[in-house]
Amino acid sequence: MAGRRVRAPKVPRFYFNFRSPYSWIAYRDLLDRYPDVARAVEWRPWWDPDERDEHSLREAGGSFSYVAMSRDKHLYILQDVRRLTRQRGLTVSWPVDEDPDWSVPHYAYFVALRAGRGPEYLDLVHRARWLEGADICDRTTVARLAGELGLDPERMATAADDPELREREGVPALLDQSRDGVFGVPFFTLGYDRFWGVDRLPAFVDAVRARDGGPAAAPGPASPDPGFLAARAAEQGHEGGCG
Repeated sequence: MAGRRVRAPKVPRFYFNFRSPYSWIAYRDLLDRYPDVARAVEWRPWWDPDERDEHSLREAGGSFSYVAMSRDKHLYILQDVRRLTRQRGLTVSWPVDEDPDWSVPHYAYFVALRAGRGPEYLDLVHRARWLEGADICDRTTVARLAGELGLDPERMATAADDPELREREGVPALLDQSRDGVFGVPFFTLGYDRFWGVDRLPAFVDAVRARDGGPAAAPGPASPDPGFLAARAAEQGHEGGCG
């Protein structure tokens, strides 16, 4: 029926992005402070679509909502992220993005996910970008990370070139973010409720726990769940763990 409202998913979602430092910080907070909610959410990648993705998204009836930031906003983010990372005991190594192709690391995530190595890949990519300052859009970087995971480096590095993967994984993922009204990251959804930004994560946690009958979000870090965070073992040699 025309105009019928699309049913909102009942499972909470976390839309993450490898480009955004705020998404990285939310990722860390979920794992370090709220491991129960980290287990409960669907992890959804959100990336800047290239021309092929944009065309496929429009053909499927979706759209991409994002406004490029101004210079003043960029300078503010540098200051703000410095404050937030210091509060968490993290040391950020700012990467330099020169003509990045964000489809490269994000489509590789789908390959890692299907191989059962999604969480480990997230750890390695975040570490490479935010703790090492590496160019994660460089295919050689993705191939190196794939090798660390025991995955096919060539397959991972060229995942964005696979039209079948784009159709099977990319289009549905982009349609979901369009239907959920995602306009930035980190972005959290629970039914029809939306939460945008690191500062809204505690409210999202409270909403998820209230639904599940759990406690309200604690103001400080909680002990991570060893079982859920087993994939982070390789990160123990880096200050602050993974990114």
